Amino acid sequence: MIKILEQIFRAVARSIPNLKLNMLRAGIYESPMGFVKKTAITAFYLTIGIMLIFFMILSKKNMTGILIPLFPIVFVLMFLYLTKLPYLKIIQKEKEINREIVAAGRFIIIEISSGVSLYNTMRSMAEHYVYVGKHFRNILQKVDMGTAMDDALNDEVGIIPSNNLRRMMWQIINSLKTGSDMATSLQVVLDQISREQFIEVEKYGRKLNPLAMFYMMIAVIIPSLGITMLVILSSFIDIELGVGVLLIIAGFLGFVQFMFLSIIKAQRPAVDL
Repeated sequence: MIKILEQIFRAVARSIPNLKLNMLRAGIYESPMGFVKKTAITAFYLTIGIMLIFFMILSKKNMTGILIPLFPIVFVLMFLYLTKLPYLKIIQKEKEINREIVAAGRFIIIEISSGVSLYNTMRSMAEHYVYVGKHFRNILQKVDMGTAMDDALNDEVGIIPSNNLRRMMWQIINSLKTGSDMATSLQVVLDQISREQFIEVEKYGRKLNPLAMFYMMIAVIIPSLGITMLVILSSFIDIELGVGVLLIIAGFLGFVQFMFLSIIKAQRPAVDL
C-alpha cells in the first residue's frame, strides 16, 4: 500500500509543471514527491476537520449521508489549494525583492563605477540588503567553494523569484562574458525597472479612487443607513433586535472592512514608496 501511494505521489509530482523549479524559487528545499506527500497529508487532516464541522451541523438535520461523497471533493480542493503554496511564496518573495531592487541596483552601479571589484560589491550587497542580498550571499558561498563567478551566477539566476533581479543578473553575466562596461549595462536595466515601477504606482493611484468610493458605499454609508432603517422598522414591525443579531451584523461589517483592506493591500505595487 505504501509503495502504491509513493507511486501516486511521484506521478502527481511529475504532472505539476515546473514544480521542482518553483519549489527552489519559493525556498522549499525538498523533493517534489516529498512536497506532494506532505501536502496530501495536510489536506487529509484539514478535510477531516472540515467534515467534523459539517457533521455537527448536519447531524441535527439527519443529513450526514451527504458527507460521504463530499469528503473526496473537499480533499481534492484542499490538495489543489495547498499545491499552490510555492506560487504564493514566489509572489511574496518577488514583492520583497522588488522593494529593494532599485536601491540595490544603484548601490551596485556606484560600487562598480568606483572601482570596487564585483566580488566585494556582492559581499557589500549581502550585508546591506535582506532579500536581494540573500541571492548574492548564495553566489559568494559557491565562489568561495571554488565555483567560477559566471557559473555561480548562472546557477543562482535560475532560482531567483524576481524577474527584475534576474534581468540585472543576466546583465552582469553578459558583461563578464563580453567584457563590456557593467555599470552602463546595469543603468539601462535599472532605468527600465524604475519606469515600470513608476507606471505601477500610477495605476495603483487610479485604482484607489474607485476602491475608496466603493469602500465608503459598502462599508460605511450603506451599513450606517441600513442599521438606522432597521432600528426604525423594528419599532413599527414586530422585529426583535437582540444583542446576538447586532453582534452578527457588527462581525459581518468587520469582515467586509477587512476584505476591503486586504484588497487594497494586495493591489499595492511592490515599490518602496
